[in-house]
Amino acid sequence: MKFLDQAKIYIKAGNGGSGSSSFRREKYVEFGGPDGGDGGNGGSIIVESERNLNTLVDFRYRQHFKAENGKSGSKKNKTGASGKNLFLKVPVGTQIYEEDNNTLIYDLVKDKEKFLVATGGEGGLGNTRFKSSTNRAPRKKTGGKLGEEFWIWLQLKVIADAGIIGLPNAGKSSLLSRCTRAKPKIANYPFTTINPNLGVLNINHKEIILADIPGLIEGSHKGVGLGDKFLRHIERCKVLIHLIDLSEKDIVGNYLKIRNELSKYDKRILKKTEIIIFNKSDLLNMDSIDKKLKDFKNKVKKSFEIISLISNKNFEKVKKIIHKKCI
Repeated sequence: MKFLDQAKIYIKAGNGGSGSSSFRREKYVEFGGPDGGDGGNGGSIIVESERNLNTLVDFRYRQHFKAENGKSGSKKNKTGASGKNLFLKVPVGTQIYEEDNNTLIYDLVKDKEKFLVATGGEGGLGNTRFKSSTNRAPRKKTGGKLGEEFWIWLQLKVIADAGIIGLPNAGKSSLLSRCTRAKPKIANYPFTTINPNLGVLNINHKEIILADIPGLIEGSHKGVGLGDKFLRHIERCKVLIHLIDLSEKDIVGNYLKIRNELSKYDKRILKKTEIIIFNKSDLLNMDSIDKKLKDFKNKVKKSFEIISLISNKNFEKVKKIIHKKCI
């Protein structure tokens, strides 16, 4: 399934049905009077979140959505049928924006949450409604009101307990695949991962959702690499797992590059709980590792963990740390 985290769609709620203008016609009843019924209400458009969805790809090839119109009233005071509501299923974490893609209308953060985004038009009144003591045979009726219609944007922000960030080839996808049953594409070249991947870490009878956030390099906030299109997914994460390739020459510089990009996108992200993990320790000898980590301690002054996803070094310990930080 293709990943799509943004879509622009046109929605049109149903119009109300027209009222009826009719008169009672029966044998031996000379003055039957008005008996025109009201029109039915137009269907509304409701957006509903669904936990089993993780992409907005359903809105890629279909952008126009219209609810059913209400039926017109009829004789014998029969009210027209109301139009059926149209439900649009979206992933949990979807935000609804106005056409400017800047004004937030609603944020769906819970499963099965519903939001009425466009209201259907009210049905018109039949001529029975206008009967009075001075007007016994009214012919007046009203048409149904128009349903709401406009363009909206849908934006998906992945909801995860922890987001795995870091430069390309740091091992983010490998960590996700080892911790969960997710099967992301893994290869030894930059930008192997081009879409966020989700997985569930089961530990101590708890489920922790992990997200592999791709595309973070220096200049991402300006559109470099995959750009800033995936930075929004980090906003939902409670914890950031910052994975760093220990075999790189400048591990301090690499760490600061990512932190700088997050700061330029939204400084509030820097306040999130951070777990720093150095990967690929199997590629270096202990002297090189000690030298690099000593320099990191002096300049960054933050705690960290060392792992090797190849040799399984400290892997179980890191899983427990992730569990502790996320609960």
